[in-house]
Amino acid sequence: MNKLLKHCFLYVIILTTLAGCATKEKVTEDKISTQPKRPNILFAFADDQSWLHTSVSGDKVVQTPAFDRVANEGINFTHSFAACPSCTPSRSAVISGQDIWRIQEAGVLFGSIPKDLKIYPHMLSDAGYHVGYTGKGWLPGNYSDLGLEKDPIGKQYNEISEGHIAKGITNINYSANFNEFLKDRKEGKPFCFWFGSREPHRVYEDGAGLMIGKNIEDVDVPPFWPDVDIVRSDILDYYYEIEWFDSHLASMLKKLEEIGELDNTIVVVTSDNGMPFPRAKTTLYDWGVRMPLSIRWGDKVKGGRTVDDFVSHTDFAPTFLEAAGIEIPKEMTGKSLFPILFSDKEGTIESSRNKVFTATERHTWCRPDGATYPVRAIRTKDYLYIRNFEPDRWPTGGPSFWSSNRTYHGDVDACPTKTFMVDPANQKKYAKEYELSFGKRPLEELYKIENDPGQINNLSNNPEYKEIKNKLWNDLENHLKETGDPRINGEDPWQAYTYHQTDGFGATYNMSLSEDIRNRHALRPGN
Repeated sequence: MNKLLKHCFLYVIILTTLAGCATKEKVTEDKISTQPKRPNILFAFADDQSWLHTSVSGDKVVQTPAFDRVANEGINFTHSFAACPSCTPSRSAVISGQDIWRIQEAGVLFGSIPKDLKIYPHMLSDAGYHVGYTGKGWLPGNYSDLGLEKDPIGKQYNEISEGHIAKGITNINYSANFNEFLKDRKEGKPFCFWFGSREPHRVYEDGAGLMIGKNIEDVDVPPFWPDVDIVRSDILDYYYEIEWFDSHLASMLKKLEEIGELDNTIVVVTSDNGMPFPRAKTTLYDWGVRMPLSIRWGDKVKGGRTVDDFVSHTDFAPTFLEAAGIEIPKEMTGKSLFPILFSDKEGTIESSRNKVFTATERHTWCRPDGATYPVRAIRTKDYLYIRNFEPDRWPTGGPSFWSSNRTYHGDVDACPTKTFMVDPANQKKYAKEYELSFGKRPLEELYKIENDPGQINNLSNNPEYKEIKNKLWNDLENHLKETGDPRINGEDPWQAYTYHQTDGFGATYNMSLSEDIRNRHALRPGN
């Protein structure tokens, strides 16, 4: 039995077993001891997972017993959206509780964090919480560039390692590091832990999904990709890494049960942005920003509910702060989820949660002079409206930015699906799918969700939908104005922000400094 299969066999056994009013000032220990028991927080954050891909949501192939448990014992949210489909700004929106256009350099990949930005991990730490993380915290970027003096997510716990079971899976033993975090906690002190999995971020071991017995025929291929075995197998490899993340979540839940803390812990499980495939990650279509989300909080939250209210990742910070009894900063655009959590209803609970706003500016440095690709969107139950502010630019970075004879599309992660689709013969054979994934996009896009769940039939020029389109743009425009988006005034501060390319999550340098650095970045997988 080869090493991969041996580890996979053990992994399946594990899965089967686990399936069954504060201010910035530090709160003193005396004050903490007199307060009511405050809840712990376990925030489990997958890296590049779209909303469809949990078994509780109906996927027939991927197995996610830990996510399913949280959903079944708590709430499964059907309309949860990341603020941005790119790693760093998505994580910045989570910790700040704000839309990405409000948080300056924190709103772009490889950015930085303003010193005065209020972020919930620091606020919880100042209020007496034991705060830390394992895996991927706030990355990639340089948080100290603008003067932030400590890690945005708290103390790092990444020292305990394990052997790889497949190429691309980190050797960080997330579960063991969580146990070390708990050992460091003073008795009775509430904790806030960020489980930042680096899976299912690429790269993947080619064929890993097939090697653990998954069937290529069972894969559901979205309508904007060619339905071929290469794409199906690529999706199976992605599923394999989702299951790895889920297995560590199961171990953490089991540990909390063992120490009697599970029911006093708010468990939130979601992802930072969509799957690393064309027309998914880095885009504002559902495959880029619609996220899995389940929340459990013991008997405080009625379980077994499915909620259709629209939730933004900016809502997590105010929710955690309210749970800890900390005043929510007025800067936060997100809204606490308490009315939903403490309701006994399901379906639609808060009628005002009938839409969500998403955005992106710059992902990788893949356009001349580091140009951004600015997009804003509004998503309702019935429609998705997207505004591409610079439609003459390539949304993916373009087919030949770095050289005249090499296809690039740098904002799409390197992967078998991309390689297949950019092959000249396949570009011709699957012309519609190629254009949807790699082509330029118009100023406006409008999709009717019920008739077009894949969001491939743009209705923006259809006169029958002119009134709907105008209303959605008006709602989006008003929100951008009310929340101070510079883009709505024709301003582009993002162009000037330093791009901190990270090599091995350590060295920091500016991508704009040399052609050599740009060329090296062009050959890397997407970030």
